[in-house]
Amino acid sequence: MSEQTVTAVQPIDAWLETLASDAATPGGGAVAAIGAATGAALVAMIARLTVRRAGFEDVAGRMAEIVGEADRERGDLLALADRDAEAFGAVMAAYRMPKDDEEQKAERLKALQAGLEHAAEVPLLVARRAVYLMGLAEEAIAHGNPNAASDGFSGAAILHAAALAALANVQINAFAFVDLTRRAELMDDCRRLRDRADQVLADADGAFTARVQGQ
Repeated sequence: MSEQTVTAVQPIDAWLETLASDAATPGGGAVAAIGAATGAALVAMIARLTVRRAGFEDVAGRMAEIVGEADRERGDLLALADRDAEAFGAVMAAYRMPKDDEEQKAERLKALQAGLEHAAEVPLLVARRAVYLMGLAEEAIAHGNPNAASDGFSGAAILHAAALAALANVQINAFAFVDLTRRAELMDDCRRLRDRADQVLADADGAFTARVQGQ
């Protein structure tokens, strides 16, 4: 948002109204971060519902650790939603720089490339955190309270979508890089993270199916 941060306290419908408008921000990158934060909250939920449940004393310590990690990640992801909006704002400011002579063109290009790199790095952080949290979701599904297994899988699925959305934002910014080596590096990172996200989602699905079937 231009006047207000993405994560400022406001009704969900008001935020969605802004998202649906023709404003440049918030956009897909901020949505990816907030989606990942939502997934993190679901991971914390299933872990919390396990910590004090009778019969799960052997995993209570690990589930308490997952609660702490998921809560921290949720806060970090909300901060990244704001950073994504700020990064895109810097790119737009660079596009508006004058380009009347060669010196101005050079300054504009320098600012634009710096802005694009930052705009790619922020969603890359979101994707990495989302994929990491997917692993925690799979662990919580497999070993946590089976009554909350659907919440855990919902978290994994939302985190998977958030990772893919974030990676799309990495790619579209990287595509405009002048530095082709850095572009290739980011594209490779995106491919590896997507492959990992797909695998962990399959693992989470398997863990959920096993819980539903009472294994």
